[in-house]
Amino acid sequence: MNNFSRHLLIWVAILIVMLGLFNYFKPADNVVRKNYSEIWQAVKDGNVREALLLNNNEIIVSIQGSSVKWSAFMPFHDPDLLPLLRSSNVVISVSAPTSSYWYTFLGGIVQIVILVAIWLFFIRQLQGGGKALTFAKSRAKMLSDEQKKVTFRDVAGIDEAKGELEEIIDFLREPQKFVKLGGRIPKGVLLMGAPGTGKTLLARAIAGEAEVPFFSISGSDFVEMFVGVGASRVRDMFAQAKKNSPCILFIDEIDAVGRHRGAGLGGGHDEREQTLNQLLVEMDGFESTEALIIIAATNRPDVLDPALLRPGRFDRRVMVPVPDVRGRQEILKVHSKKVPLAKEVDLGVVARGTPGFSGADLENLINEAALAAARLNKESVEGVDLDAARDKIMMGVERKSMIMSEEEKKTVAWHEAGHALVNLLLPGGDPIHKVSIIPRGRALGLTHYLPVDDKYTFSLDYYKVHLAVLLAGRVAEESALNQITTGAANDIERATGLARDMVCRFGMSSLGPLSFGDEEGQIFLGREFARRRDYSEQTAQRIDTEVTNFVLEAKETATRLVKAHIDTLKALSDLLLEKETIDAEEVIKVCREAILSEGLEVPEPGQELKFTPKSEAAPQASSPSPPKA
Repeated sequence: MNNFSRHLLIWVAILIVMLGLFNYFKPADNVVRKNYSEIWQAVKDGNVREALLLNNNEIIVSIQGSSVKWSAFMPFHDPDLLPLLRSSNVVISVSAPTSSYWYTFLGGIVQIVILVAIWLFFIRQLQGGGKALTFAKSRAKMLSDEQKKVTFRDVAGIDEAKGELEEIIDFLREPQKFVKLGGRIPKGVLLMGAPGTGKTLLARAIAGEAEVPFFSISGSDFVEMFVGVGASRVRDMFAQAKKNSPCILFIDEIDAVGRHRGAGLGGGHDEREQTLNQLLVEMDGFESTEALIIIAATNRPDVLDPALLRPGRFDRRVMVPVPDVRGRQEILKVHSKKVPLAKEVDLGVVARGTPGFSGADLENLINEAALAAARLNKESVEGVDLDAARDKIMMGVERKSMIMSEEEKKTVAWHEAGHALVNLLLPGGDPIHKVSIIPRGRALGLTHYLPVDDKYTFSLDYYKVHLAVLLAGRVAEESALNQITTGAANDIERATGLARDMVCRFGMSSLGPLSFGDEEGQIFLGREFARRRDYSEQTAQRIDTEVTNFVLEAKETATRLVKAHIDTLKALSDLLLEKETIDAEEVIKVCREAILSEGLEVPEPGQELKFTPKSEAAPQASSPSPPKA
C-alpha cells in the first residue's frame, strides 16, 4: 500500500470517529424546547404520558399522540411537580445529567477539528505532499543509482544499432565538442523494431554508458479521461528533465500518444491530440544547446504523426532488427552466462535452429531450458533441454495425453513422411531437422527444418520447392491411403497464400512484374475504408488462374516424387509409427536410395542437397530447376 492510500485511510478513520462522537452526544432530533409553564399546563391537561427528570433541573416529557418531546429547564425545584405527575398517571423516570452546554461545546469542537483537518489535507496536497491533486504531474520515473545499470556489454546481436547510438553518448559526455563547430545535438532518436528486439534495453544501455540521469515513461501514461491532464504531464516531464540536464528522456510505446491526427472517422480523441500537440511544442521549444535527448520506441512507426517525425524533433531513426544467426549466437551467450551449460552444447546450432527469434524469445528459450533441466534434477542444461525448449516455444507443448486411434496415427505418419521425402528430393529447400507425429499445439504432427543460414531474398525456384513440400502431405495421403482428410487444411491455406503473394506481390507469374491490390495492413483509424481494388475483373480472373497453376504444378511435382518412391515413403512412415520422432540422420538413412536415384548427393545432417556433377540424372521438367551456382 502506498503512502497516499495509508494517509487516506487514516483521515477516513478520524472522520468516522468524530462523526460517531458527534452523533453520540447529539440529542434526539424530535425534542422541542418549551417554556416550563407550557409543560406544566400539558401535564395538568393530561396530555403527557412520560416524563424524564434530569439532575440539571431539566425535564423532558412525551406528548400523547405525538412523537415530539418537549423539554424545559425548571427555574427552581418545584415541590408540586411530582404530585401533579403522579395524579396525572405520568410515567416518571430519572437520568444522569446531560448538559446541552456540553453538547454545544463538543459539537463545535468536532466541527472545528474536521474543518482544520480538511484544510490541512488540501494544503498538503497543493504543496505536493500527496497525489490526490497531483494527477497532472508527470509520471516519468528516474533510474536511480541503486538500480543495476545496463551497458553495451549487456546488449548483443544488434551491432549496427549500437554503432548508431554511440554518437549519442558522445553528445551527452562532451556536447561542447560538437556545438563549437556549429553542430546541433540531435533532439530525438526513434527506435523502431519488432517487439522483443531490445529497444528499451538499448535506451537503458545508453544511459548506463553516458552516466546521465535517465527518465522513463510509457506513452499510455500521458492520456487520461480528464481534458488537459496529458498536456500538463508533458510540460511537467520536460520541466523535470531540464532541471537534470544533461539527461535522457525515454518514451516507450510512443504510438499510444503520437498517432496520426485527424485520421479517425466520426471525430478523434481531443485529449490525445492535445497531448501530442504539447509534445510537439516541447520538443521544438527547448534550446538546441541543452543536453536533453529524447529516445522513443515503437513497433508501429507507420501510424506516427508526420509532424513528430520531421527533422528537428526525431532527427535520428534507428532500426532495431530481428537478429541474424550470428546475432542470435551472441545473444544466447549473454543470456546463458548465469546458466551452467553442458560441454556438448553448441550455441551456434541453437542459433541456426531459431530463425526469426528476437532477443526476448532467445532469453525465454534459455529460461525454459533451465526450467526443464531443473525439473529433471540435472546439474547443467543439455542440448536436449534447449531443443525441447525451442520446440515448445515454436510449436507448443507436446500433447502426449491426446488419444489417437491407430488409423489416425497411420494417416499422420504418411502425411509427415510425405513432407520429409519431397523436401529431401527437391534441391534448394531447407534441411530437415526432425520429423514427429506427436501432437503439439493445434498440429497432429510436424516436420521441422533447420536453415543453414538466414535468408533475406527468395527465388522463384525456392518458392516452387516450398509449395511442393507443403502439398506433399496431402499427396502422400491420397497416393498411399487413397483418402483425403482435413489434416492438410493448414498446408493448403499456406500454399494458397504463398501462391497469391507470388502473383500479386512478387511479380513471379506470366502477368509480369506488377503488383495487384493494396497490401492488407493492420486496421488503424478508419484507413481500412480507403482500400481499393486497382485491377479489373478480367485481371482478377487471370490472377486466380495463375495462383491455381502454381498450386497445381506443385501438386504434380509432389505426386511424381511420391509415386516414384512409394516404398521409401512406406519405410519412413513405419519408422515414424515405431519411434514417433526421428531426426535428420534417420530420415536420410531411410531415404538414401531414393536420394541417389534422383541424381543427388546424400547430404550430411544439416547440409543442403546438391546435384551430383557426374550424374546423368536430371530432374523432371515439372520440378524446380536447381539454383544456379
